Amino acid sequence: IRYSPEGEPLETGGGIFRALPLLGDEPFVVVNGDVWTDYDFRSLNRPLDALAHLVLVDNPAHHTAGDFILSDARVRDAEPGAQTLTYSGIAVLHPDLFQGCTPGAFKLAPLLRKAMADGQVSGERLQGHWVDVGTHERLAEVETLLEASR
Repeated sequence: IRYSPEGEPLETGGGIFRALPLLGDEPFVVVNGDVWTDYDFRSLNRPLDALAHLVLVDNPAHHTAGDFILSDARVRDAEPGAQTLTYSGIAVLHPDLFQGCTPGAFKLAPLLRKAMADGQVSGERLQGHWVDVGTHERLAEVETLLEASR
């Protein structure tokens, strides 16, 4: 494991950008540290035909509006009235997604939305369990799921 310390908070985009020298020139997997899932990460080991591949989930109770639209394995920005899904925090990203970026704090979502507009984001719908463990209640949900699987 190699670390890319931030010092100051850099947001997701800025943190990844800072770590790019450690990641090389090939696509890499990003997983948010505050999610729990039984997703089979082996399925991410395939050629990337875009700048990003996002794993999306059904909208959880705490984010009913969702984030994006998945259609024919391509991800688009949400549109009024469309059925949306939520970004799971699991992705494969190509370093070229960050072309033109400069050091400092910035969000990942605007880069993804630009790539979506260019048809450069593929995606899939997670079939399985996923929880954003951002509260004590959702942590308890994960503990219940784990207990039930024993």
